Order: sequence, then C-alpha cells, then structure tokens
Amino acid sequence: MQTPDSRSIREEVEDFLYEEAALLDEWRLDEWFALFTEDATYVVPTPDLPGADPAQDLVFINDDIVRLRARVRRLKGRHAHREYPSSRTRRFISNVRVEATGENDLRVTANALVYRFRSGEDAPFVGRYEYNLKRVDGGFMITYRRAMLDHESLAHHGAVSIIF
Repeated sequence: MQTPDSRSIREEVEDFLYEEAALLDEWRLDEWFALFTEDATYVVPTPDLPGADPAQDLVFINDDIVRLRARVRRLKGRHAHREYPSSRTRRFISNVRVEATGENDLRVTANALVYRFRSGEDAPFVGRYEYNLKRVDGGFMITYRRAMLDHESLAHHGAVSIIF
C-alpha cells in the first residue's frame, strides 16, 4: 500500500517522465540531454538480450555522457541521414514504479509505447524503461537510463535511429 509520501514522490517522478517524453517528442534534444548527470549512462540492449551487460554483451547503445552528447549533436545535424528531417514521435508512459534506493536516489521502471512517423510509414516501439534518478535542487536528474525493446525483430521498424 502506498503512503501519502510515496504517492507524492511517484507523482513527481511521473511528471518528470512525462516532461522527458515531451522533450523527445518535440525534438528538444539539448534540453533532454540536460536531464543527465555528468556520470550518466544510457543503454539500449538488443531485443533478444534485454538484460545484457554492456561490459560483455553486444548492445545497440552504451553511451557515457561524452557519447550521449555526440549522439545528440549528430541527431540535430544533417549528418544523421536517417533522422533528417527528424521523425515525428509520440510517447506514452505507463505503469510507473518507484523505489527509494538512498536518501536522494530512486530506481524507477515504466512501460513505454513510442509511435514513430517517417516517410509515410509508422511503427510502434514497445518496451520498458529503467532509470536511476537523483534528486538535485528540488528536481530529478538521470544517472542511468536503460531502454529495453520488447520486439522479437526490428525488421519492420528499420534502424532504431530515434531515441527510444
């Protein structure tokens, strides 16, 4: 059973996740990037191995803050051919779960559905997010973000060039 305090924290986290989704849908990538701490990690494992350890397994993305900064810069430029012009996306976040892991640290999981529209085609991406969030100056920052796709195959979707 949730206490009033835990319900309030979950609502704050949900608002944070909804804002993150809006930033990505609106292609406000610099503002999205600003949600990450300097020691953050962003991981997207392959669908066949959602629990992959990037230190020993092949993953789609294993970005530290330097690589994430470069990814954002590339996606905003003309050199990201798959995303120029950028796809239109619409994200739906649900089933948010929050667990305190320290005085200012939270572990968060959420389900995600991202519709991508590009070149007259649309494709749904279904999956789950895992976050480690840190409370900073009354808000949250991302120290870890893992986006796991539920698909058995991405053949219908083509490349995963959007930020899932």
